[in-house]
Amino acid sequence: MLPGRDGRGPGDPPDDAEEARPPPRSYVFICCAPHGRVGVSTTARLLSDYFLASRRGFVGFDADPHEPDYAQRFSGRARNVDLNSTQGQIDVIDRLLVPDGEAKIIDLWSRSYDRFFTLIQDIGFVEEARSQNVEPVILFHADPSQASPSAAYQLAQALPTVETLLTYNEGAAPFGPQLQDKLALYPPHRRLKIGALDALVGRALQPLDLSLSYFLLDPPSEMSLVVRAGLKAWLTPIFAQFRAFEMRRALEDASWLI
Repeated sequence: MLPGRDGRGPGDPPDDAEEARPPPRSYVFICCAPHGRVGVSTTARLLSDYFLASRRGFVGFDADPHEPDYAQRFSGRARNVDLNSTQGQIDVIDRLLVPDGEAKIIDLWSRSYDRFFTLIQDIGFVEEARSQNVEPVILFHADPSQASPSAAYQLAQALPTVETLLTYNEGAAPFGPQLQDKLALYPPHRRLKIGALDALVGRALQPLDLSLSYFLLDPPSEMSLVVRAGLKAWLTPIFAQFRAFEMRRALEDASWLI
């Protein structure tokens, strides 16, 4: 058989660059906040639809035992888990450590916040994950309460090597005109902004059978043109931020080329 354009045949050993190329990294996205009703489930949903829209899979975990909205929206891909039980903790942690290249997304219930982060510190989850080529990323959701910046600093001190995206949902947890002053009280993390939605457009998001990934490809014909335009204008900058995160991390992971 003839060699390829690089002069190497199919049976030849890989060159040094191919040997040095690391396998794809698996990411664990932990969407969280110590307080409820700040948009955590919305972010988990948006991340999930982002991966679906880019024709990739993900594995999701919904830790809210009472209102598992996230798990219901992605049946077969996301499931409800009980982090208060040892078996539930095993089921989640073991799956997060699988280096299969698929994103893992956790919608962390606020009442499980302390328990979960105490658990991953106690078992050395971050170190074990990195040994498996799995990288955790925390999406800490800010809110206007005085306790929120303190909680963010405590988490940053507990897990100083884990990248955190300071996430603020302008619709779920509005800061008002002092937004920048209040965000300055948090650790100097990179930020992720989820914009506010008009009430009418926001209601269009509520049906469980509305897939945002499919919406971008084929908006429902019965949906108002104005609502369609509003949803697309809201989604586009959010997905752009996710894409920018991936591009930045890909460049960092490609340091082997230098």
